[in-house]
Amino acid sequence: MQFGICFKGFMKPERQRAIVRQAENGGFEYCWFYDSHILWRESFVAMAMCMEHTTTMRFGPCVTNPNTRDWSHAASLFGSLAMQSNGRFDIGLGRGDSAVRVMGKKPAPLSRLEEFTHVVKALVRGDEAQYGECPEPVKFPWAWGYDLPVWVAAYGPKALSSAGRVGDGLILQIADPGICKWLGDQAIAAGKEAGRDMSNYGIMAAAPAYTGPIEKGREATKWFPAMVGNHVADIVEKYGSDTDLVPASLTSYIENRRGYDYSKHGQSDNPYLDFITDEIVDSFAVLGEPDDHIAKLKELEAAGITQFNIYLDNGDEERIIADYAEKIIPAFQ
Repeated sequence: MQFGICFKGFMKPERQRAIVRQAENGGFEYCWFYDSHILWRESFVAMAMCMEHTTTMRFGPCVTNPNTRDWSHAASLFGSLAMQSNGRFDIGLGRGDSAVRVMGKKPAPLSRLEEFTHVVKALVRGDEAQYGECPEPVKFPWAWGYDLPVWVAAYGPKALSSAGRVGDGLILQIADPGICKWLGDQAIAAGKEAGRDMSNYGIMAAAPAYTGPIEKGREATKWFPAMVGNHVADIVEKYGSDTDLVPASLTSYIENRRGYDYSKHGQSDNPYLDFITDEIVDSFAVLGEPDDHIAKLKELEAAGITQFNIYLDNGDEERIIADYAEKIIPAFQ
């Protein structure tokens, strides 16, 4: 299993630089950034900065979307960062959540996500591509043949199909082994049905982690199931509670959900947290002493997870990274 960290854009730059150095030295292989340009600072500027303070760590947005930037601009940005880091750049891609909803806009349809994937991969590689209403095809004369890895974030059946058919990996914002296996298996099946070789397909569990007393960890990570619940509510609205399409264990916890404040997206002071129980937090995050983390991560690995990405918004970030470097990551090497 590989390990990653994920920043929101409110941490001071000097601390970000120190944390990426600490994480890389501790065995973390990926550094991801929220890409929500109104709620937080522009993520790609921070990535470029952090790239200069690391040598092996890979970077990318977790996640970007097809609607925030013109596609040629997005592809130019991705290709430039890939070149600047000597090939240490991926993207996570979703339909668009807080980055668009905070402006009152809607997420992109899956057909647009799939087209965006094909276009930006082609442009970054150096191929000619035409998209949207552009009358002329686009081609970068400076492109250097880079094959951009695209991880697709998904929960619902159709999104999981897209992830398997066009993505190089799948992002799951949850750390429940049973749910991760159920979702990951669908993406892999869709890829195989499309004739793709899925032997190197990555599946990421992105979730908070907190080492130490479980009560303190629950309080520090309670914001996370509320954020996930926002996505699940969309799925339930579209598909209902049909457990053949969406597992009951993923939908039952949002029955008492009253709403979601996008201005407090992914933050512990979001006012809509009262429906989150201890059991939900324990299921969705990775909590407890280091041995508890190892045990749960082994379950996730057995369920097909290839990368655990820690959302760094729980306090004690440097200590948690140190615990992983010294006590947890070695168990997977």
